[in-house]
Amino acid sequence: MRYLHTMIRVSDLQASLDFYCAKLGLIESHRYESEPGRFTLIYLYAPEDAGQALNNQAPLIELTYNWDTEDYGGGRNFGHLAFEVDNIYETCRKLQDAGVLINRPPRDGHMAFVRSPDAISIEFLQKGQPLAPQEPWVSMGNVGVW
Repeated sequence: MRYLHTMIRVSDLQASLDFYCAKLGLIESHRYESEPGRFTLIYLYAPEDAGQALNNQAPLIELTYNWDTEDYGGGRNFGHLAFEVDNIYETCRKLQDAGVLINRPPRDGHMAFVRSPDAISIEFLQKGQPLAPQEPWVSMGNVGVW
């Protein structure tokens, strides 16, 4: 498993970039905009992490800006921790066997979510290309929130 990023939802993209980049000195690695999803993701790294961040895209902070306004009460502005795994199905099976609830199963062979005992969301992303869809994951629905 490899640590990838921590996601933080932001309500004012320019103010957030000013804080994280101009004031804290973080550097933008890359960004992704989704017109259909109506969001922008901006990935930042610390100057001393430049080599690793640019070569491996980790460790990063992901600023998530949703184009439609939303109140992020109850801690929803902190999103999740993300880890890249060698086999998402094996990872989820191991966690499920240990009694961990899979909130968002890896139906697509690419992404899954669980929550810590303190309700912190943890995202798992398949290393490389998504795996072929497999049961029982394909038939599993989402449970709770993540």
